[in-house]
Amino acid sequence: MFQEYDIIVVGAGHAGCEAAAAAANIGSKVLLITMNLQTIAQMSCNPAMGGIAKGQIVREIDAMGGYSGIVTDKSMIQFRLLNRSKGPAMWSPRAQSDRMLFAATWREMLEKTPNVDFYQDTVQGLLVKNGLVNGVSTGLGHLIRARAVVLTNGTFLNGIIHIGEKNFGGGRMAERASTGITEQLVSLGFETNRLKTGTPPRIDGRSLDYSKMEEQKGDEDVVGFSYLGVSKIKAKEQKNCWITYTNEKVHELLKTGFQQSPMFQGRIQGTGPRYCPSIEDKISRFAERDRHQLFVEPEGSNTIEIYVNGFSTSLPESVQIQALRMVPGFEKCKMFRPGYAIEYDFFPPTQLKFSLETKLINNLFFAGQINGTTGYEEAACQGLMAGINAHHKINKIEPFILKRSEAYIGVLIDDLINKGTDEPYRMFTSRAEFRTLLRQDNADLRLTEKSYLLGLASQERMNKMKTKRENVEKLKTTLATLTLDPAETDSFLNSVQSSTLLTKQKITQILLRPKVGLKEMANYIPKITNALVAYDSETIEQVEIQIKYDIYIEKEKELVSKMNQLEDLIIPDNFNYAKLVSLSNEARQKFTKIKPRTLGQASRISGVNPSDVQILMVFMGR
Repeated sequence: MFQEYDIIVVGAGHAGCEAAAAAANIGSKVLLITMNLQTIAQMSCNPAMGGIAKGQIVREIDAMGGYSGIVTDKSMIQFRLLNRSKGPAMWSPRAQSDRMLFAATWREMLEKTPNVDFYQDTVQGLLVKNGLVNGVSTGLGHLIRARAVVLTNGTFLNGIIHIGEKNFGGGRMAERASTGITEQLVSLGFETNRLKTGTPPRIDGRSLDYSKMEEQKGDEDVVGFSYLGVSKIKAKEQKNCWITYTNEKVHELLKTGFQQSPMFQGRIQGTGPRYCPSIEDKISRFAERDRHQLFVEPEGSNTIEIYVNGFSTSLPESVQIQALRMVPGFEKCKMFRPGYAIEYDFFPPTQLKFSLETKLINNLFFAGQINGTTGYEEAACQGLMAGINAHHKINKIEPFILKRSEAYIGVLIDDLINKGTDEPYRMFTSRAEFRTLLRQDNADLRLTEKSYLLGLASQERMNKMKTKRENVEKLKTTLATLTLDPAETDSFLNSVQSSTLLTKQKITQILLRPKVGLKEMANYIPKITNALVAYDSETIEQVEIQIKYDIYIEKEKELVSKMNQLEDLIIPDNFNYAKLVSLSNEARQKFTKIKPRTLGQASRISGVNPSDVQILMVFMGR
């Protein structure tokens, strides 16, 4: 019935979809197996993409030729560029998505991708022989052969859903859990553990009083995610989100359900997300706060269903609805479905190579929540990298690995491999030490050429990136030669409450001032208007950022250069750490377990001291 595939991708969430698309687009024949073909790319929780640091990841995926940015642009109902009041390293795009359109668009794009086949079934085990995976076994009794397998099981591995004192097996509400894979992997020597995540109740939007909430509009300038310039929603067509708050009455009512809470009564063993806690966890951990913010988010353009962001909970249904009806605007709310917590198996990611291939089983790759991450974006970028590297492995091509200095994707994978995680991992800008280099506006300049050389990013992407790079350099050269005298600038500088010039000054020098931007200057100064007329807003913004932050960018480049000296020092695969008696016991154990590829990686492993790295350098003859 089945041909032999190059790669089987198990699971069609965000990681699985990106893995299948990436592997297929660079030439592998891929089978995407999912328990339900109707839930491909399901937004299981929040109907949104992007946000702080996550938006940078989506732009990186897009720059590489992945699909997440395109799908998001085609299905968004609101767009906002967060943190505009801060420096550009912190700017993060975020889109509210139409949940059903998002999933439908993903499926449509996958179906149009040559080399991707689909099959609906449950994968219950792996076919492994002599330490090499060569296929999967399914619930319907099929043995399907492949040269590599990518597991992207999400929250389905032995998933248990909790609502108050009720609990039942499931990977998502109304979808069964997956069993068998964890047990087999443990028998093969893998470590496993449990994590917990949750989701809030969904509400009938017709039952809410929005006049009691704060309106949250989208941006006037809908920038979006994809560098391909995909057609997006117009600013005036965007749907509003809303903000309201819990209060002390809500908190007191929620506390009455603590005795039935699976979290507080110990029925949930998995560790929950630190940065997205449940509402009961919030009022327990932050008892001094008398209110918590709730974001009221529409689930789509053509639905009345509302997502209550900030009210994730596993309390009994009766407590959930009573507490919600004490929130301003929710007094008469009707519930579509209750919030719930879900516990699931994951595999500590220190068991992986940087390619996301497992160390124990050749040609077996893990991506997404199976590695302990949380969030669609973190999952999607792992899927992209696993898909690329699965293709590379079976074709005897060197792994494609992004450094911490090259992408947030590189930071995420480096963190997972070196430090592991005992709680759901979430990306933040603070995790990236080179975030001035890793901005959302320059992901194409950083990554598109690398991906093009892999055969993934299209010629169209490459041409657009080259044009952008050339235009940026042209405009920078033009601006570097222009000077302005006081008479030309007085009106503008007074308008932004900046001191006027005493002598002629270069435009590039004036740009270093706070509140001074090229577009704002162009409204007052014809010389600048003429200089900018041939360039689009993306180019102008890029030039302005590069000029304003040149000192910081160059400093980070120097740090990267120093760090790369350690990254270039490769540690032999068979290096015997046991013989280094001068190493600390912890360092010896961590090195033996993780097997760092380079001295740079060795230096970032938790528990390793600088002296341990120096000892390693000495024994390597450095």
